[in-house]
Amino acid sequence: MAIAAGSLAVGAAVWLPCVHLLFAPSADELPGSGVSSLARAVCERQLGVWHDPQLRARELERMRSANAEWDFMARTFLVLALGNLAERDPSQRERCVEAMDAILDETVRLEAEHGHSFFLLPYAEHSPWVVQPPRSLFVDGEIALMLGARCLVANREDYRPRLRARVSTLIERMQQGPVLSGESYPDECWTFCNSVALAAIRIADVLDGSDHSVFLARWVEVARAKLVHPATGLLVSSYDLEGVPSDGPEGSTIWLVAHCLRIVDPEFARDQFERARRELCVQPLGFAYAREWPASWEGPTDIDSGVIVPGVGASASSSGFALLAAASFGDAGLLEGLLSALNLAAFPVETEGGVRYAASNQVGDAVLAYALTCGPLWEKVLEAGQ
Repeated sequence: MAIAAGSLAVGAAVWLPCVHLLFAPSADELPGSGVSSLARAVCERQLGVWHDPQLRARELERMRSANAEWDFMARTFLVLALGNLAERDPSQRERCVEAMDAILDETVRLEAEHGHSFFLLPYAEHSPWVVQPPRSLFVDGEIALMLGARCLVANREDYRPRLRARVSTLIERMQQGPVLSGESYPDECWTFCNSVALAAIRIADVLDGSDHSVFLARWVEVARAKLVHPATGLLVSSYDLEGVPSDGPEGSTIWLVAHCLRIVDPEFARDQFERARRELCVQPLGFAYAREWPASWEGPTDIDSGVIVPGVGASASSSGFALLAAASFGDAGLLEGLLSALNLAAFPVETEGGVRYAASNQVGDAVLAYALTCGPLWEKVLEAGQ
């Protein structure tokens, strides 16, 4: 018995550290200067959804039945992914631009017909907005970001005034409060949405030659002073219009925030990424995942946090956005570990139309598409600022 137990222990010691090799991405699946095979396959599936009316209706209804925000965010991240794909592969530019226009035009049409609450959770109607008339920075910011991404890829004159109008609204609303943040929901500001707005403003400056650098720098200054969780140095995820925190730092927020801040304040963005990596990332046996909360703070589980794996605290939402941040900041080791875990736990499904993930949904796969193509759009903005 002792010999058998010893043999099992030795076998486990040899075998377990090698398990990740079965799920590790191949060299041509990893992001690089071109378009990886995995990026192309995921983007193909995403494009297929938008080209097939029945599939598209089914996927969007699936998301809207759980969270109308997911419908909206899936559009945003797919537009960003297609923008990067168009820059990485000029042969795909015309196709990508056509799809970006279709997504943008439908999104703006739905907002015009139904109002901003069409893309919000029901509680947006349950209490009064502080700043009147009611308007969500979540909706304005992501539409502005989509418009900016589209015009970075190829100019479209009728989109430029729309972008300027959205940016003007963003700044006007953000200046209403002492921490320069706008409401996404009634008296509820999200760092996620405000960082998206900042990125959209920065892109508009590059496109139009405008200069909101003072406003952007002031936002970072205020955030450092008033929106940082003392124990970790990470930005909190939500707060009221006065800047009183509602929640501490969350993985489903901070990774995207760090990515957006790269084109606003690269040093502060890198600081937030490194802190998040220390506080949230776990890398066992060649795999990697991200927790939703740091050890010093645990918040309530909500629809943004997604499923939290008991015992280890792994969060699908945090891990998905960590993929984007790892790609954005060039952390190859973390990226490979996260992709290995994705292959193990998210169950990739290969179809004639590309690749989707059985454990994910349209927004999750759109975020993955953006992570796998990440680079060109942000590099254009950063180069313009040099």
